[in-house]
Amino acid sequence: MDSPGVAYHNSDPYFTVFKIPYWRAVLYKFLSVTFWGSLPSTIQRRVSALYGGIYNKPFTKYIIAPYVRYYYSDPNYLDKFLPPKGKSDFDSFQDFFIRRFKKLPINSNPRVWPCEGLLCDLGNVLELGTSRVKSDLRTMETIFGVKKGKIPSSYCFTNIFLHNKNYHRIHAPISGTITRIQHVPGDLIILRPWIYKQNPSLPAFRNERYNIDITDDKGRVWYLSVVGGPAVGTIKLSKLIQVGNSVEKLDELALFLLGSTCCMAAPEKPKHHCKNTFVEVGTTY
Repeated sequence: MDSPGVAYHNSDPYFTVFKIPYWRAVLYKFLSVTFWGSLPSTIQRRVSALYGGIYNKPFTKYIIAPYVRYYYSDPNYLDKFLPPKGKSDFDSFQDFFIRRFKKLPINSNPRVWPCEGLLCDLGNVLELGTSRVKSDLRTMETIFGVKKGKIPSSYCFTNIFLHNKNYHRIHAPISGTITRIQHVPGDLIILRPWIYKQNPSLPAFRNERYNIDITDDKGRVWYLSVVGGPAVGTIKLSKLIQVGNSVEKLDELALFLLGSTCCMAAPEKPKHHCKNTFVEVGTTY
């Protein structure tokens, strides 16, 4: 159970699963995968950097207040957070994206969700099978950068899509030891899962990502993949995130600049959440 005083939500009235017409989903997928995805990665990054750079401009700080009012019913929502880099105020909209908790959530359960967002994909690693990326047929292990069969077939796969409004830092879901860190170069196709219909995790198979393995006290590996998307200039790992280092539950692992997705292959299934529900940092996994 979650500790007293910790808000528990399995839905978000301000973030529903978008139901768009099939023809529109096909069009968006074509633009994202066939058109944008076929461009050289250097061009994708240049365009993304130009777009993302806008949100670092000082004038964008005036977007924050109306944006928060639109997405959050709590008028004091921002009071839970601090600006990044020791700043005393949010100087740009990018600062809002990478806001920090004043106090991390408290939960006595040893396994928690590492981030906040829409649980857009959920299932057994073996049952979810494969995905065709360009001319290759890739298994779920492709996302985490390991050989086929490395992840036990009984493991549970989850994919959390972080909307622009969501908190954009990734935390350790358990206490343990970091046993692998891997950077996988890739594309920056659109992450929004509702345009991929039956394959919401398609971007995770081909986008740039950092894979982080954490081994728990039972010797089980928890596989995390921090996946970037368009306008992501950088995925920044925390300074203490190095192979061989110990991490405590809810230690910060990484942060995103703009959009993102976080995938996880875990030896246990979530206790309270199902596909297309909302998860929050620090609530019971």
